Amino acid sequence: MAATGEHGGNQPRRVLTTADGGLLLFRVQDVPVLLAPSWWIGSLVVVVLYQPLVDRLLPGATAATSWALAAAFAVLLGLSVLAHELGHCVVALRMGIPVRRLRLFLLGGLSEVARTPRRPGQEGLIAAAGPVVSVLLAAFCGLLMFAVPPDGGVWLLVAECAVANLAVGVFNLLPGLPLDGGRMLRAGVWAVTGRRASGTRAAVVGGGIVAAGLLVWAMVGMVSGSEDRWLRLGVCVVTAWFVAAGAASELAADANRGWPEGLAVTELTRPVLQLPAESPVSDALAAAAGRGVVLVRADGVAAGLLDEGAAERLAETSPQAPAELAAEPIRAETVLLASEPGEEIAERVRETAAWQFLVVDDEGRPAGVLRREDLRSALSARRVR
Repeated sequence: MAATGEHGGNQPRRVLTTADGGLLLFRVQDVPVLLAPSWWIGSLVVVVLYQPLVDRLLPGATAATSWALAAAFAVLLGLSVLAHELGHCVVALRMGIPVRRLRLFLLGGLSEVARTPRRPGQEGLIAAAGPVVSVLLAAFCGLLMFAVPPDGGVWLLVAECAVANLAVGVFNLLPGLPLDGGRMLRAGVWAVTGRRASGTRAAVVGGGIVAAGLLVWAMVGMVSGSEDRWLRLGVCVVTAWFVAAGAASELAADANRGWPEGLAVTELTRPVLQLPAESPVSDALAAAAGRGVVLVRADGVAAGLLDEGAAERLAETSPQAPAELAAEPIRAETVLLASEPGEEIAERVRETAAWQFLVVDDEGRPAGVLRREDLRSALSARRVR
């Protein structure tokens, strides 16, 4: 549920290509919307499987018309998924949760949020936004069908749009990860139990049930000789694989996100030492000796944390240079509160491009320095036990 680089002031944006996950279509509040190569494959499958159904719905249609309407359905299905994902994207951004990118691929789409929602209510609202958009669009197209002559290609196109949006909305409400219904189920269990991991496990089980149900429905269509049996089989097999793989990925991600019970953040922090920013870099290196070093200017303002790698390089050529020249700025995102829950600290460290973090107490006083490598080693060791 799941970092991209930021663009500077007036620098031209690089054109994103398939190497970045897809072809850039446009941006929504600086979030790139990408079309993955697999979308074309999925759309081609839909066209091939849907064209015979168009022939049956419009017996008098020419081959060109039926193929065109089948292609239109594939495009409308893609636009329906896009509208659905934009619903997630906009709500997440309104809540202050950054979104890395929005991708359309094969038979689905994904809004990649850059940070896990902190509260179950946030996750529930973001998850519900997509189906709400889809159902509203389906209702609009359903009403539009009454304003169009009930025969011919135009009516069928409107009906296709209604069906596509309804299918996207209803399917995503199924209670299993990685579907929106699964995220809503996780949010509900999380709210009741207070543990996100419990919600994930419940929604992963739901994902397995959804995948199995899709395969059963496909087999029923084949056995009964349903007119849409081949379309149903193709869509269900691919979608079942997507759901099963997504549920397994969510479970693995949640395991990596978890915080071992009984582990205190203070067990992982290194002692912190405060030195004048103008201290010789060679002296600052000698004083560090496995500790974090906060460099403080004469006016009492912190210049940053000593970057040992940069300090070593500077000391080789200018050992008497001010240590401030090898300081890593202390940013808001690199300051951790010692009393924060472990899961949130681990999440913050994963999301932030920094190798060390200043840990402070409730009064804002430095309590230690947490290094990314120390956190990774500790979490890996606890999981092995």
